[in-house]
Amino acid sequence: MSDIFGSDRPTTPPPTPNRGRRVLVPTLVTVALLLFIGSIFTSIYTDRLWFKSVGYGEVFRTVLLTRVGLFLGLGLLFAGFVVLNVWLAHRFRPENPPARRDDPAFRYRQALSPILRPVLIVMGLVLTAFAGSVAAGQWQTFQLWRAGGSFGITDAHFNKDVGFYVFDYPWLRFLTSFSFTLLIITILVVAFVHYVFGGLRMVGRGPRLSRAAQVQVALLVGVAVLIRAFSYYLDRYGMAVGNSALFDGIGFTDANARIPGRNILVVVAILCALLFFAMVVLRSWVLPGIGLGMLLLTSILIGGIWPYAMQSFQVRPSEPDKEGEYIARNIEATRDAYDVADSEVREYTASTELTPQELSESAESRVSSRLLDPTLISDAFQQLQQVRGYYTVPDTLDVDRYVLEGSDLPQDVIIAAREVDLDGLQEGQRNWANDHTVYTHGYGVIAARGNQRGSQGEPVWVQRDIPPVGEIETDIPPRIYFGENSPTYSIVGRPDGAEPIEVDIPRGGSTTASDEEPAEDEGTDGEAQATQNTYDGEGGVPVGNFFHKALYAVKFAEPNIVLSSRVNENSKILYDREPRERVQKVAPWLTVDGDVYPAVVDGRVVWIVDGYTTSNSYPYSEHRSLQTATADTLTQGTAQAALPTDEINYMRNSVKAVVDAYDGSVKLYEWDTEDPLLKAWMKVFPGVVEDKDEIGESLMSHLRYPVDLFKVQRDVLARYHVTDAQTFYEDGERWRVPGDPTQGSDSNVLQPPYYLSMSRPGQEDPAFSLTSVFLPNSRQNLASFVSVNSESSSEDYGKMQILQLPSDTQVPGPSQIANSFQTDRGVTQALLQFEQSEQARILRGNLLTLPVGGALLYVQPVYIQRTASEGTFPVLQFVAVTFGEDVGFGPTLEEALNVALGLQPGQVPADTGDDPGDGADTGGDAPAKTTAEWLAEASAAYNAAQDALNAGDLAGYQRQIEAMNAAIVGAQDSLGQTPPADDTADEPAE
Repeated sequence: MSDIFGSDRPTTPPPTPNRGRRVLVPTLVTVALLLFIGSIFTSIYTDRLWFKSVGYGEVFRTVLLTRVGLFLGLGLLFAGFVVLNVWLAHRFRPENPPARRDDPAFRYRQALSPILRPVLIVMGLVLTAFAGSVAAGQWQTFQLWRAGGSFGITDAHFNKDVGFYVFDYPWLRFLTSFSFTLLIITILVVAFVHYVFGGLRMVGRGPRLSRAAQVQVALLVGVAVLIRAFSYYLDRYGMAVGNSALFDGIGFTDANARIPGRNILVVVAILCALLFFAMVVLRSWVLPGIGLGMLLLTSILIGGIWPYAMQSFQVRPSEPDKEGEYIARNIEATRDAYDVADSEVREYTASTELTPQELSESAESRVSSRLLDPTLISDAFQQLQQVRGYYTVPDTLDVDRYVLEGSDLPQDVIIAAREVDLDGLQEGQRNWANDHTVYTHGYGVIAARGNQRGSQGEPVWVQRDIPPVGEIETDIPPRIYFGENSPTYSIVGRPDGAEPIEVDIPRGGSTTASDEEPAEDEGTDGEAQATQNTYDGEGGVPVGNFFHKALYAVKFAEPNIVLSSRVNENSKILYDREPRERVQKVAPWLTVDGDVYPAVVDGRVVWIVDGYTTSNSYPYSEHRSLQTATADTLTQGTAQAALPTDEINYMRNSVKAVVDAYDGSVKLYEWDTEDPLLKAWMKVFPGVVEDKDEIGESLMSHLRYPVDLFKVQRDVLARYHVTDAQTFYEDGERWRVPGDPTQGSDSNVLQPPYYLSMSRPGQEDPAFSLTSVFLPNSRQNLASFVSVNSESSSEDYGKMQILQLPSDTQVPGPSQIANSFQTDRGVTQALLQFEQSEQARILRGNLLTLPVGGALLYVQPVYIQRTASEGTFPVLQFVAVTFGEDVGFGPTLEEALNVALGLQPGQVPADTGDDPGDGADTGGDAPAKTTAEWLAEASAAYNAAQDALNAGDLAGYQRQIEAMNAAIVGAQDSLGQTPPADDTADEPAE
């Protein structure tokens, strides 16, 4: 067009596309995809290196190949089936579909037609990823289906071996759900494609399908209904492992209504599917529609109304009689599944006919009561044996047993590993080099006799100091590179000829291991106070080459792994160091016990871990939540790991695992040789689990009955100690685990089981046992005492004994006994000075229950802890005991027993009615010190001892500790004397 002068008007050029945006978006997508793929590659490849380093490469390959195979096989099958049907729907679309612009299908068709192939590709990838991920998560179910065998036990209703329910049923159920989901998604997508491309039109009073659409949809729906028929068939077996309000497993209504109803539904569903297939010939939706309506109506009438009516009008009015047979099956199966069927039940009157002298002798000879409370003495271990601030012990210690001097029988020992604690370093020491290359390991174990106290209430050590001194010998330096408190990762190893840099043995006084001077290193603070070492164990992943450095720099998001000169050609990286984590990783089919404990086996420090095989498909067995059944005081904090929330109804301690604290090696030993689940997994991973015969004598002496299995079993026994169906239904004999009396009256946290050595009725010598008690469901008195032999080398190992008290007796329970201890006159008088003192507090230890002489003995240690300054720890000062109504209190178990039995008077001041501190002159030349003055003197001596320890003056530290102990003796003695009667002594001692 020209302007008025005849020249062409300038035209505005069309906007050029934003090339930067067109390039940026694909670039960002590509980068994001590369990062995603790179993270997956890094995770898989570093896992491969880790498994190779611990010698379990076959586990990694088997799991990886199984997961990848299921991902590709079922994922591609899922996506391929959907895409194929979409292609068929598009291929047989009408040639000239309606093209009205107001038709939504027309707009969809216009949008999809140019990009149909990319859409199919993307949809196929998404479906493959979705379905493949779901399938890969079922790798354990698949492997058990392949390797599973027989249990040798048949269920009472279908006469099917239990192996069918545990191994076959879960995989068949998964395949059924997977296939049905596949068909539903396919039908929906195919219907949409037919709608878009004209094969399905909404006209008149309903949809109209083309011939091709009719055939395709009818066949797909027919196959889906066939799969539903198979699902109805499996539902019958599912009732044997299902949950109900009264009990788990098949009940009267299931057997007489629901299972026959499922049989009818199977037949109706097959007929309905045949009618859909006949649609291909009949070309009418009438018969398939009728069949589908019949299936729906039948499922409502037979699957819902019939069972409801039978339960309401036939079963509920006479439920005990109708369900009796099925309750008996549930009881038998539950007791078998949790391995409590052979529990010995004894009637126990909890009364004795022995004289006090005979009872005292019986208690002293039959009770090796563990006085030290593992939950309270951690501070004592920490303060007396920490040695340096960068070492630590757990908040709750472990109980093991060792043959010690003075006895041929194993003795209870409280033990802890001295691990490295990076939080104990000063702020100026915290940097990457120190955290990951210098402070790499702990050193040695600390152990004390469980049933003894020192003269001042301190632990009696059987293993202490660095280097170790005591009765537990180690063949190699007991360095702890793998433990419960190890750093996330450490990089160890030095170039040939280079000086070591890892802090090893603290120097100063008797802790010096050698005269070798430490290497000077700028990255180490305080190197003059410790010798250095270089790790030479087999464990760890080599990171000497750049590729491995780069992988772990990405894995831990730490560039120093690539940049630091401390990562050299001989370097290894240690990670995944927690023993439970290592066992769980090399044996992912195990559930790992929450209580891992250290032991010295054949001169090496190792961690012992119990592994369980579990199932939720054992027929008729009652389901339990692992987390709920194992929760107690110890799992509330960090003392013991909580188990997952898995619902299970079968459990076996099938594997004992050992993790070496120095090189991190993991060994799995077969323990339950009869467990079919373990046998199946040993087929899947041949050679991974060693035979039980390979367990050495030294290791065998430290294996024990696992605490989490015992917790689950006591949770089951709370109701399933009853074996009579009628009594079970009435539920009047249900028991419960008591709350922990040490946590206060308002706490509802359960009392944990206790390891201790004791003699059970019918047993002469004390044996290491795991014990607990039960209360009646709605009362506080004792219902029973349960224990299990925990001596792994004993023929009676794992034998559970229940001492059942008569229901008409009123034997006090733990909370009532705790109340008696706190309100007893002698006890309150003995503790009055500590109650009133602002410099001390009273801590009551675990309340132990023991059967002795036909009666029940309660024992509770009492600790005193100063509150005046930091660095204090509880000291075992008293023991409280009771037989029946009589309470004894004294500095030792023997004295407390004699007081309780009336064999000697209590060593506490009589209640004169005067205020504490009032009294006559002691007759000495100088006024006697009050308890508060003695405690102040002890506090000052302790502070001086800490200063000496920090300065490396161990001789001064020892002198001050002795002075502190003498002051504590004076405080004890002052409880039995009165201050001088002058004008300044009328006030109570603080």
